[in-house]
Amino acid sequence: MEKQAINTKQAPAPIGPYSQAIFSGNTLFISGQIPVDPATGQLVKGNVRDETHQVMKNLKAILSASGLHFSDVVKTTIFVADMNNFGEVNEVYGKYFDNGNFPARETVQVAALPKAVQVEISMIAVK
Repeated sequence: MEKQAINTKQAPAPIGPYSQAIFSGNTLFISGQIPVDPATGQLVKGNVRDETHQVMKNLKAILSASGLHFSDVVKTTIFVADMNNFGEVNEVYGKYFDNGNFPARETVQVAALPKAVQVEISMIAVK
């Protein structure tokens, strides 16, 4: 099956040897996004809400570059550095999905995330 790499300047450039996303067939696999502002390349610093909003904006940009929307997302994985932030992350995350059209998901607390951020989210969407 053919793969197509998706890369857009509207989302942060990868910080390692990976693509922002890969289309395989009609499925889009989006790499974990952290709160980097694509315009500056700098981390969005602030509280976990600010970080989560930036992560979701980055994911939206990759979905858009692929001709998809949050309504096409079927699975997400949320990584948090502190599960005590779950409520705030969950609240911001939920606002990006229309009409309660939520994908399957897990949220996992990890020991650390790249660049010492508080949240990272990956997605799978189907066209």
